[in-house]
Amino acid sequence: MHALKYVFWLVWQIVLASNTVLVDTLKGNKSMDPCVVHYPLRLSKDWQITAFAVSITMTPGTMSIGLREDHTLLVHAVYGSDPRAVLDDLADMEATMVPSVRQINHDLDAARVEHPAPVPERKESP
Repeated sequence: MHALKYVFWLVWQIVLASNTVLVDTLKGNKSMDPCVVHYPLRLSKDWQITAFAVSITMTPGTMSIGLREDHTLLVHAVYGSDPRAVLDDLADMEATMVPSVRQINHDLDAARVEHPAPVPERKESP
């Protein structure tokens, strides 16, 4: 039953994020301010981490870009002007997916943020 509730919640989040991206695109991308956050996971099972990462990537404006050995998920957020809000939203998504993680404390204040998002190095053409 909880899985069905999460699916409906996620679909609603996708609708909201799609609307934000659409409006911003039509207005000329004025509010995009990308960042990469290093989110400390509370999930422990591989399938949960995979489902969480997929949920993030399905949501317009965010993308899971890596999982570190220290159990940290790297997430690129297009709307990252407030990285703490990005981290709080990720924590809410994680707890909505697996409510039992709400009782696990993790220090979001210590989470690393790359702001603005790093730009990949360009290779020179020969």
